[in-house]
Amino acid sequence: MSDEMFTLLGWAWDVDLAKRLARRHPVRPAAIRTLTGVKDLIRIDPNHATTVDLTKPILVVPLPCALPPGNRLVIDGWHRIHRALDLGMEKLPAILLDPADERTCRLRGGDI
Repeated sequence: MSDEMFTLLGWAWDVDLAKRLARRHPVRPAAIRTLTGVKDLIRIDPNHATTVDLTKPILVVPLPCALPPGNRLVIDGWHRIHRALDLGMEKLPAILLDPADERTCRLRGGDI
């Protein structure tokens, strides 16, 4: 089992593996408000959020069951998003994994 895992409802991703796979993908700016659809389901430690590095890219995966197509989920970086929103920022650096990498790091949920 990985050291770092992101879980949401019945889904889970190996974040350590996702970070290794992310090295193959470019870092791009992402509009963070478009990624916050599940924000109310995420537990945030406000004290920890004040210490995060906002230059470190968040990790985003395409949702395989997304309706409509194109929905994405942050699997690493929710404390960075929280801090950025508190500071009034609109964008953060992000890496979007492709569908094959998403499936590789997904531990459960969807078709598993």
